[in-house]
Amino acid sequence: MNNNAISPSIRKILSELGENIKLARLRRKLASIQVAERAGISRFTLWQIEKGSNSVSIGSYAQVLFVLNLEKDLLKIAVDDILGRKLQDAEILTRKRAPRNNKH
Repeated sequence: MNNNAISPSIRKILSELGENIKLARLRRKLASIQVAERAGISRFTLWQIEKGSNSVSIGSYAQVLFVLNLEKDLLKIAVDDILGRKLQDAEILTRKRAPRNNKH
């Protein structure tokens, strides 16, 4: 995907994600080559992940998180889907309304 094709807000989120991954690696005192080898990716790909590149597959991000023992953080994505729950509740409420009386 072309970097220009994503919104600035998504670009910022990916950049923050990459920075968080890099900080997690550094806190564990792991060299980039160690993490890359354990994740089965190149050092360049790890560098791209740590920069928040949108051209790297989510599988590579997941492998790096696994190496850092953070893979379960992926399960937190979309858990608190407040908007989705509100939409779902609104649909349930509209379905439970009494049928309209079309008799005039």
